[in-house]
This record gives sequence, structure tokens and C-alpha cells, in this order.
Amino acid sequence: MRPARSNLATAAISDETLHQQLPPVKELSQAAGSRDFLVISPYIETPHLLDLSTVEPQAQLLAVALTRLKSVREDYATAPYEQIFNWSEVIATLRQLCAIKEQTWTEQIFYIVVFRSQIPPTTDYSHLGVLDKAAHAEAMKSGGFLKSVMASHCEKSCHDKLTLFRYWFGSPDHLGRNLATCVWRTQGDARLGGIGPAHRLAAGAARNMYTEWSIDRLGLLIKNGLESWEISRWVSDA
Repeated sequence: MRPARSNLATAAISDETLHQQLPPVKELSQAAGSRDFLVISPYIETPHLLDLSTVEPQAQLLAVALTRLKSVREDYATAPYEQIFNWSEVIATLRQLCAIKEQTWTEQIFYIVVFRSQIPPTTDYSHLGVLDKAAHAEAMKSGGFLKSVMASHCEKSCHDKLTLFRYWFGSPDHLGRNLATCVWRTQGDARLGGIGPAHRLAAGAARNMYTEWSIDRLGLLIKNGLESWEISRWVSDA
């Protein structure tokens, strides 16, 4: 499985980007490569943390860099995905971490799930947060995310452990539209991470409340030496 050639976003890391002023990464680099637990979602309790000791060194650094991931647009629920987040800053942080750790980056593709939804604006969906939190803990127990950016009810669609690197979610806009997103190590991890009973319960409850929902599958390709990166549609080789 590889991303399609038609890129949603692609960028070479220019000298200006490499030397831009970023918040200090010293405290981030201290976490990378240690046995620290990393906060990768809105949930900060122990069952929701990523154990960096279970992740290979290169992926550790991406997981740490992804803690910088944030929305840069208020209309994230409907905006093109490649324009929603500060990906250039994440990659610049990753390059700094690789330099500090003397890690040579080898080309690698990561799997992104994007969940867009709409519910009636007057809907009381507070109970979905409880279900989503249980589903996230279930995924982490099975192996964990790298990072997830989710809506409060995202369906979540060391190579011997599942790895979710990042989980992020927004709040519904005035029309009830929202976005959630997860960054996984592989598509296989994403599939296996979403088959547990807590995930099925959360997905079933949420879908009954949606007026619209859609799932996009993307690939984040980071090339050798961090010379460039791209986000593309994910398609099967078959």
C-alpha cells in the first residue's frame, strides 16, 4: 500500500524553513529515545499515553514532533486537509530532533485517517466523549497511536505492536460540522486498532447521530534525509 502519486501537499525543506525560529525542542529531545510516556491526544491519563520505548527510534522522533501538530484554520471541519495543520513546523521540528539525536532519516510512509462529520447543531453528544475516550484507551492498549487529531467521536478506522502516533479532534461548528484525524504507523495498525468492542460501540452510537460523515485515507511520505515530504491519497497497489 502506497500513497497515490497525485499529491495533496508536498514541500521541500528550504534553508529558511530549517532555520526558522521554533519553540525550544530541548525538552522534546529529552523524551525521544527514553522510556517516557508521551501525550498524543486530548486524553492525558496513563492508559492514553504512548510508551516511546515500544516504538523504533525513527518513529519516536516523529511521534515527538507530532506533539506540535495544531490547527491553523478555524474552518478545519471543511477546509482541504493539507491546509488545516502546521505540517511544515512539524517537519522542521522533526529535522531538529534528528540532528540532536544524530538520527539519519530513512524514507518512510505513515498512514492518516481523516474523519469528517456533521450532526444537528442542537444534538446533545456529550456521552459520545465517554465512548470515544474508552475507544482511544482500547487502541493504546493494543499498541498505541503516534498522534491523533479527532472529532469528539472519531472512528479509528516495535513492528509487532500497533502504533498510533497522534490523535486530534475539534469542536463542531455552528452547523454541527467537525473533523478528527489520526496518524498511524501503518494501515494495518489502523485496521487492527479499530476492531475492538469499545470502537464498535462508539462508532455505532455516533453514526446514529450523524446527518453526514466521511472517511479519507491519506499517506504522509517523509523522504530520505528529510529533504522533502508529501501528503497524498492512499491507494492499494493491487
